[in-house]
Amino acid sequence: MGLRFMGHIEQENLVELIACDEVEEDFGAKVEREGAPPLAVFRLGDEFFVIDDTCTHGDASLSDGELFSNGEVSCPFHGGTFDVRSGAACKYPCVVPIKTYRTRIINNSVWIDLS
Repeated sequence: MGLRFMGHIEQENLVELIACDEVEEDFGAKVEREGAPPLAVFRLGDEFFVIDDTCTHGDASLSDGELFSNGEVSCPFHGGTFDVRSGAACKYPCVVPIKTYRTRIINNSVWIDLS
């Protein structure tokens, strides 16, 4: 997760999400693409992380949450947090981890592996 493109990648499972410059540093962006649930793309420095956008505890968009410098994003509905790098639920009431996706940067765009 959050790795830059290096070497050969099987492109059949990759989906382009968003241009890198459309994701503000220390913020999230919601992306919807066919074949995938709503996704949240986060930028921490020059690394990009992608998780499911819908909180596992309630129906809230994590891309609207606050992204902290430690890599945790808060759920805007209940205030629980997830680590955008690992998907771990970090603060109650969030206890079920959020799904993460392997990311690649190709031609200045964020891509994810849906396999």
